[in-house]
Amino acid sequence: MTKILNVRHLGKSYRSGANRLNILDDISFQVDQGDTFAIVGPSGSGKTTLLGLAAGLDYPDSGTIELCGMDLNTLNEDRRALLRNSEVGFIFQNFQLLPTLTALENVIVPLELQGSPNALEIGKELLRKVGLSDRMGHYPSQLSGGEQQRVALARAFSNKPSILFADEPTGNLDEETGEKVIRLLFDLNREAGTTLVIVTHDLDLAKKCNRVLRLKGGRVIADIPTEQLRV
Repeated sequence: MTKILNVRHLGKSYRSGANRLNILDDISFQVDQGDTFAIVGPSGSGKTTLLGLAAGLDYPDSGTIELCGMDLNTLNEDRRALLRNSEVGFIFQNFQLLPTLTALENVIVPLELQGSPNALEIGKELLRKVGLSDRMGHYPSQLSGGEQQRVALARAFSNKPSILFADEPTGNLDEETGEKVIRLLFDLNREAGTTLVIVTHDLDLAKKCNRVLRLKGGRVIADIPTEQLRV
């Protein structure tokens, strides 16, 4: 099985006044192509920091990350950006839609960056799949939280990513809306055959994945198949 993400001996710290705060300590794991993988742990355990490093949004202090066969340590920021735009999708807790663009325009941004001649058609089809055919011309401020996250879902899959990173994708949604978004996420993921990496504090969501990496105090305390997960 091809390893789409290979993290080895990762370390990250930040300066806090005169001290350095250790966030991640000797983190190693691998994710197979097509796998669904959850990263769980209490607040402050380093989940979001790890996700950002794995996606090439930040640089580690130590260790290596291979993403889609590329060693991120060898790539400058321009080449990292090209890799993300061609191979990576993102879903964030706070949606991160561009407020001056409509739902459809938000979805097709990655496609336009790639120069896709079919951007409009692809964007419309994805919004149809997430149930927003009648909201394409609406701006984020005119959409509910659940609708905004569905637009973000459509955008995340628009460039047919090899791997999708989701950071607390239901964190700002009520339970019922969150469940709908997660069903859509896994349905779209299954259809596209995308590798899915989710950061979450929600163990019910984590249990929908094949594997779970558990962090505590910036260290891995478990890396197990989901059926072995205990609350």
